[in-house]
Amino acid sequence: MRILHTGDWHLGKRLEDFSRLEEQQVVMNEICEIADREQADIVLVSGDLYDTFNPPTEAVDLFYKTLKKLTNGGSRAVIAIAGNHDSPDRIEAPDPLARECGIIFSGYPNTLVPMFELETGLKVTQAEEGFIELMLPEKDFPVRIILTPYANEFRLRQFLDAEDSDSELRKVLQNHWQNLADKYCDNRGVNILVSHLFMIIKDGPVPEEPEDEKPILHLGGAQAIFTENIPVQIQYTALGHLHRMQKVDDSISPVYYSGSPVSYSFSEANQTKFVLLADLEPGEKAEVKKIELTTVRPLLRKRANGIDEAVEWLSENQEALVELTLVTDTFITALERRKLNSAHHGIVTIIPEVINPDLRVENRQKQIDLNKSMESLFIDYFTHEKGQEPNDDIMNIFREILAEEDEE
Repeated sequence: MRILHTGDWHLGKRLEDFSRLEEQQVVMNEICEIADREQADIVLVSGDLYDTFNPPTEAVDLFYKTLKKLTNGGSRAVIAIAGNHDSPDRIEAPDPLARECGIIFSGYPNTLVPMFELETGLKVTQAEEGFIELMLPEKDFPVRIILTPYANEFRLRQFLDAEDSDSELRKVLQNHWQNLADKYCDNRGVNILVSHLFMIIKDGPVPEEPEDEKPILHLGGAQAIFTENIPVQIQYTALGHLHRMQKVDDSISPVYYSGSPVSYSFSEANQTKFVLLADLEPGEKAEVKKIELTTVRPLLRKRANGIDEAVEWLSENQEALVELTLVTDTFITALERRKLNSAHHGIVTIIPEVINPDLRVENRQKQIDLNKSMESLFIDYFTHEKGQEPNDDIMNIFREILAEEDEE
């Protein structure tokens, strides 16, 4: 049985003023082509399907069209779980219709998927809260999937009926997973865990969470889970949340983050993006292969010495979105900014690096004056970030926000 593992799509996400929807459409098509070419039997999407609880309509349309295409007419199962960016209710809302296409949604750790059967032969043969067993067309053995979408620690304890409020969350999860594995996951089928949690090797290095990502480990989120908490019956663990594809552990069974299909911040600049293929047989360790996504628009950081070098480099990297650091003797003029933006339409940020010591000292001496009004501080910040003062429409929106804050 062949599993295609992807996740962290973040459909609808923007990079500053730049929409990523067109890039996302291209890479979603590539993922569908890979699923067909590699003859995947199941597609797992391990959370953060959207970037916000209320995604734009275009992102929702792209999401459903992609999942429908991935099902290959209902012969391929597609399982998608909620991540910490997703609204669980929104994810599960279309479930009755989605099941008719072979798409299964899980928004909560205690979601109970109804049993069903399609004309293609795809069917759910057993189900419990946080668990399904599937039979697939032309396969003579089942696949068992433990599903643990994201929830913060308080809700996880509620969903999993944790009686001891003082017990470590990782122990609560381990007991929940082990009970399901002992009940359903023997070596006559394939056994998988799908989750959107922060998982590490105990006492091992802790990877950084993505820039601009909502951190799971802080402010009421769930503590890190250890790979040793995974039941021994599990042959492959498909994780979501971290945006760089990485193997967490392979000592007992492979544990992987698939990473995001698109680079979403400049901390991901120059990253190669992948989907993962896991080949499994009952009772055997999974074999994992990574497949590079080739249609991804690159994010590049460039440090250029002067306008001429910057323009030359920009002309050679037209396909990328760019964070440009410009080394200069003085501050960047409006004319120079126009020249740079004319040379490349994908400049996200221009960072001046002033090397004139007198100007550096002068700039350091410009401290924020907290005695100024909020409007004045906002104008100063906007001008610093954008190189021009905000127009009347922007200022009116800012004043409305201030008024709402005052009312609260």
